[in-house]
Amino acid sequence: MSRVVVTGGCGFIGSHLVEELVARGDDVTIFDGTPPPEWQRVARERVSFVQGDILDRAALATAITGNVDVVFHLAAVVGVDQYLARPLDVIDVNFTGTRNVLDLAHSAGAKVVVASTSEVFGKNPSVPWREDDDRVLGATAADRWTYSSSKALTEHLTFAFVRQHGLAATIVRYFNAYGARQRPGFVISRSVHRALNGKPLVIYDDGKQTRCFTHITDAIRGTLLAADSDAANGEAFNIGSMTETTIGEAVELVAELAGPGIEITRVDTIDKLGKSYEDLSRRVPDNAKARRLLGWQPETTLRDGLADTIKWARDNDWWLALPDSGAA
Repeated sequence: MSRVVVTGGCGFIGSHLVEELVARGDDVTIFDGTPPPEWQRVARERVSFVQGDILDRAALATAITGNVDVVFHLAAVVGVDQYLARPLDVIDVNFTGTRNVLDLAHSAGAKVVVASTSEVFGKNPSVPWREDDDRVLGATAADRWTYSSSKALTEHLTFAFVRQHGLAATIVRYFNAYGARQRPGFVISRSVHRALNGKPLVIYDDGKQTRCFTHITDAIRGTLLAADSDAANGEAFNIGSMTETTIGEAVELVAELAGPGIEITRVDTIDKLGKSYEDLSRRVPDNAKARRLLGWQPETTLRDGLADTIKWARDNDWWLALPDSGAA
């Protein structure tokens, strides 16, 4: 049994991670800005909760204490709608919050697993992306790149703590994770949400942009393998499927699995989101390093993962009642 802290443990990935940690017998402390919602069903006797802002170092210190073994740092401001509307918050939370976590984990002697993103690669046209490939970004005046840049800085911070302070830390870069409970602000979750609410699904531009969708169960398994492996210390890993799917194909598959009569509409990105947003034509990981060092590979096909997500969504009216907050 380990004593672990999960920042952002009430969020999409964090809540699934907490459930798996509890299932394997760990003592878990969730640190989050909002209390756990009713749907977050975990064994309460092995889960404690600290409510606080990740920017509040004193509050965070009440969770990351000297008896903690591992900190999973997932707290962040995520989503296209968020980094277009709240670019300053994106930078502050992702950078300063991570600095607070790393400082306290170092003092506690805990290992840290830092959640990062495929966005760090920017628009590098040479895919698939290896962990050490170049980053290619747009202009700093475009808010679209605040998330990518702030997450890259969190990676720089993490590697600096490893090299200067000997911190045991690992970075996991998620590639388009999806599944039950994800806020309807992302292409898969928004499409499922709209389909089951009888609204037209949305494809931006020609729908030929490609992504590699990774089911939440695969993302969590990769995260835990990185936490448990000494060989993962000081390393970053792409946690993503290498099966490339166009956005159009993914949305059409949601429509097929959700039932007959679902309409699909096409939207111009610039008209909808403005010139501050720039879409990516392809986003494909090379996951060979995770396969080699962690023994990880994705196991859930997009069709099976979507069927599972749609089934869950049909059974959870609270999620269907959430506002459609998607921008992409």
